[in-house]
Amino acid sequence: MRGLSWIWLGSATVAIAGLGALAVLLPLQWKDRDLLWLLGLVFAAAVVVALGWWRRDRATERFGDPRSLSALLVGQATPWRFARATLRILALALVAIALAGPQYGSRTRVLHKRGIDLVLALDFSKSMLARDVRPSRIERAKAELTRLLQQLDGDRVGVVAFAGETMEFPMTVDYDAIGLFLRDLGPYDMPVGGTAIGRALVAAKRLLERSTGGHREENEDEDERTRVVVLLTDGEDHEGDPVAAAEELAEAGIRVYTVGIGSRTGEPIPTYSADGTWTGYLRDEDGQVVQTALTPEHEAQLRTIAERTGGKHFRARQGSVGIDQIRRELQSLQQSVQEARQVTVHEPRYALVLLPAFLLLIFESLLPEALVGRRRRGDAR
Repeated sequence: MRGLSWIWLGSATVAIAGLGALAVLLPLQWKDRDLLWLLGLVFAAAVVVALGWWRRDRATERFGDPRSLSALLVGQATPWRFARATLRILALALVAIALAGPQYGSRTRVLHKRGIDLVLALDFSKSMLARDVRPSRIERAKAELTRLLQQLDGDRVGVVAFAGETMEFPMTVDYDAIGLFLRDLGPYDMPVGGTAIGRALVAAKRLLERSTGGHREENEDEDERTRVVVLLTDGEDHEGDPVAAAEELAEAGIRVYTVGIGSRTGEPIPTYSADGTWTGYLRDEDGQVVQTALTPEHEAQLRTIAERTGGKHFRARQGSVGIDQIRRELQSLQQSVQEARQVTVHEPRYALVLLPAFLLLIFESLLPEALVGRRRRGDAR
């Protein structure tokens, strides 16, 4: 009996090694070739089964004469036990090969670009309350962005509201929800004052990556989505390095379109009470009214951000914040979205391996534990 256990283990080893060699030598592509190491676990399972039989045989020998004990058993269990174990081990080996994702044959596929992923990065610092754009910079910007959302169709949109820190609204095609988020948020709702353009750009990059990260290998079309950030700000930056952040977005293939809002001459910043009543203008420590302006230096920085990422810079005009120009740019991008390219796709063949594994398990479950037949008289004695 113990000898039969080791003979069976040797046969199982040869079978597993043969399946492994066949899988490696055949002209196959693999989705994850490294998973073929699971065949080693199947071999370990075969060793465990053989050791269990060996320990059982030793225990039987200690209990009594195996030949005498076999006369008390009805039927012959050993051949069927070996057969059932062999089928089970072969099925596990085939499952391990299927998990590695065998691929055979290929076809040419036309891969279309699929829409735009758009992040609206809107400055919510207190300087955006200035009224050089009516009724104010922030209210005009929100109204124009809402109008832009009404003209989109199927593009995913997220929002980054920023001052000294950022607040994010995740990517969605529910434009009404985005409109409510913009409508209900104001500069006094931001937890930290100031303006951090670089931090806003990094937050926009994370938002875009979360919308596609982890799915690109599963859905090849996701690689072809055009990713865009529209940055609306008065240009005043109090911390960080916006140009360095823009270079990170450029490396990720994200375009940034910048819109500078504000006048060159300067505009006072109004202040409001908790109930929305105007209380005057923001003053510095010396009691002087604080002026906000889109200076040539600020505008040059916004232009650099756009150029580094392959985007464009726009200047808000009287009565608008440059959204019409942004809309035309997005329309041209949407037209280029219709372009296509051909890629070679390898056909998955894991089902052809799983099917025999499934059939082997079914056949194994139908085999009897032992073959019961008429016992000969000599055996009975």
